[in-house]
Amino acid sequence: MRDTLRALAVVAITLAVGTAALAGLVQAQQRAAAPPRYRVDPFWPKPLPNKWSMQQIVDIYVDRDDHVWAINRRVDARPDELTAATNPPRGECCVLGPEVLEFDPDGNVVNAWGAPDYHPGWPGRLQTIAVDRDKNVYLSGTTPGDSIIKFSRDGKFLKDFGHRGPKIPADQVKQDNQQTAVFPPGIGSFELDEDAREIFVADGFLNKRIVVYDMDTGAFKRGWGGHGIPLSGIDNNPTPNYDISGPPPDQMQFAPALHCIHFSRDGMVYVCERGSDRVQVFTKQGKFVRQWFVHPSTEARGPNCGGPWSTTAPPCGTVYHLAISSDPQQRYVFVADGTNNMVWIYNRSDGTPAGSFGGNGRYAGQLHWIDAIATDSKGNVYTGEVEDGKRIQKFLPVN
Repeated sequence: MRDTLRALAVVAITLAVGTAALAGLVQAQQRAAAPPRYRVDPFWPKPLPNKWSMQQIVDIYVDRDDHVWAINRRVDARPDELTAATNPPRGECCVLGPEVLEFDPDGNVVNAWGAPDYHPGWPGRLQTIAVDRDKNVYLSGTTPGDSIIKFSRDGKFLKDFGHRGPKIPADQVKQDNQQTAVFPPGIGSFELDEDAREIFVADGFLNKRIVVYDMDTGAFKRGWGGHGIPLSGIDNNPTPNYDISGPPPDQMQFAPALHCIHFSRDGMVYVCERGSDRVQVFTKQGKFVRQWFVHPSTEARGPNCGGPWSTTAPPCGTVYHLAISSDPQQRYVFVADGTNNMVWIYNRSDGTPAGSFGGNGRYAGQLHWIDAIATDSKGNVYTGEVEDGKRIQKFLPVN
């Protein structure tokens, strides 16, 4: 009898443990299947010191220590934002601050430098920032004659990448997707492959191509166009408009602007094709892998859309920038949509929708003209806004 009771007790315990394990497994599967959700941290970052004004946060990069680097592009500052800069001051705040800002994880500014007169090669209109493993900082711009310049963490000039085109009005620069000597007009975006010592350039404000150069010598190595077509197969004609009552056409050629380029850990290259509301994915050798469209009912290009130098019409399109999640599998891609002021979340494996956050507005957690996005190792998402949004926000994962 005692043995029977003991056996029944063992069975009961086993069933209880099994039931608890099964419940835990079900809960884990439910969490994995649930759309990612985020909440804003309204107290990040801390106020800038020295009465500096925060201007257009056009790009963000998170380094190996989870320090957040931001371009504080000030060329579009308004007089009413700089009342402390007059002599005598007309008001209490503010003055123009440095164009490169480094924040620690708590949101404190720990490093700041850079301005149009900081170095002779300073970009006319800053666009992209990257930070290597040694904390060196790389910058590029979009005006004719701009290139990539390299500085130490504290702002000491180290290197000019060269490949500068002529400093002529942008509307006089002609497409030439076959030449590889210069970047006309400037560089839309770039990414560093430090293992291979290569720089990948999205040369897509006027041209429509990806070009790869040696990171140390500047020598051209390879390049491709939309869907992986060779440079020789890219036409040098303006991208045609389309009937905006439907989505952009699934065309072979890239449609400018190519607004970002980023890598995943498994070696895929993700390209933001804002002119077609599209993300294209390649290997690092330029083989086309997949694509998906992002809110394709939004007008991507045409007569109602301004270009990067327009003062009369806003840009169109949805894929302003993207970031890849930091979980081990990098399951998600976050797309910054500056027209709809949303962050769209996609499954990286197949480009299917997985969630979203944001919405147009000025309150914490809303977005106005989002242009930059990045993630840190803890899964936090950082966004930057341009036009007159002019702020950086931090979103924390909820589930």
